[in-house]
Amino acid sequence: MLPLLLLLFSLLSFHPPAAVSARCTTVTTAKTFKKCKTLPSQQASIAWTFHPHNATLEIVFFGTFISPSGWVGWGINPSSPQMTGTRALIAFPDPNSGRLVLLPYILDPTVKLQKNSLVSNPLDINLLTSSATLYGGRLATIHDGASIQIHATLKLVPNKTKIHYVWNRGLYVQGYSPTIHPTTVNDLSSVTTIDLLSGTESTKHSNIQTLKLAHGIINGIAWGILLPVGVVISRYLRHIQSLGPAWFYAHAGVQLSAFFLGTAGFSIGLRLGDLSPGVVYGLHRKLGFAVFCLASLQTLALLFRPKTTNKYRKYWKSYHHFVGYACVVMGVVNVFQGFEVMGEGRSYAKLGYCLCLSTLIGVCVALEVNSWVVFCRKAKEDKLRREGVLGTPVKQIGSSHN
Repeated sequence: MLPLLLLLFSLLSFHPPAAVSARCTTVTTAKTFKKCKTLPSQQASIAWTFHPHNATLEIVFFGTFISPSGWVGWGINPSSPQMTGTRALIAFPDPNSGRLVLLPYILDPTVKLQKNSLVSNPLDINLLTSSATLYGGRLATIHDGASIQIHATLKLVPNKTKIHYVWNRGLYVQGYSPTIHPTTVNDLSSVTTIDLLSGTESTKHSNIQTLKLAHGIINGIAWGILLPVGVVISRYLRHIQSLGPAWFYAHAGVQLSAFFLGTAGFSIGLRLGDLSPGVVYGLHRKLGFAVFCLASLQTLALLFRPKTTNKYRKYWKSYHHFVGYACVVMGVVNVFQGFEVMGEGRSYAKLGYCLCLSTLIGVCVALEVNSWVVFCRKAKEDKLRREGVLGTPVKQIGSSHN
């Protein structure tokens, strides 16, 4: 099992390099820019030229459509790195003519909560020019994977060189109102802070990615592997008399290790929630709280474990088994949920975890079959003894000779 754990750790730690198509460029058909940067999601990039003497920013966004009737947009949030409050330019096919249109939008809180539709409004920032073109020129058509360039020239606040940059894309538009974008981890983390002079990105994004990786690895090992292993130890080793109480110490040690490791992963998850106020994973979050609470109850139950002679011992065992199995099942389910929210649903990391889990299940099946074989053999031997066919006492043999 240890080699499989090491395999899972290495797979979760590995992240393939960005696709070649996501590399930034400073050259477009209309203009050459001074700096460019690959954005951390959606294979998007930007290029810009900043003029400090008059605080003018010339910028172009490179993105792709994910639907023939979809939308692509970017914007700047004047106050904080989040979607709410962003002043955006969004491009999509005109519902009447089918031609590409570019309209300004202000993303207020009601839009994020989906209480109101997103309606085009003039921006309250100094937007000098804006335009959008499809890769391929005027003859290009909007389709899934079509590349787009959105140009803009803005007048920024003097002496302010850092901007909060937001971008995203959606599947379709209702009238002239872009609908909500997909909610995968890439779509929910499409925001960054960039220094226009140096071209460096804020460390916040990299810190979040590191915390996400640590959160996934720790919880995957704790709730997804160690917790089930502890249950296997209790179920199949306790009946081996030669082990004595060693099975109990092994079971308790593995489960406590899983709990303390899982507590660390749970704490990192809470920190991630604080760092990502606009990102909510409902089911994953609820399952995480449920697993942590059940594991806490199991740990506290050790302090109130009745002696074997106590009449309440059977009730405690029923509670312990029910809560324990529920915690294991929800823990494994939430590990798979974690792969989905991290965008690793078809990754080698998930394949490695499935390999670990399949190996553990295979061991359980083998041990279960062996337990039933031993049980049936013992039952047959007991029956033969009762019938006097097997293991006839020596005293009875001696009396028959008399």
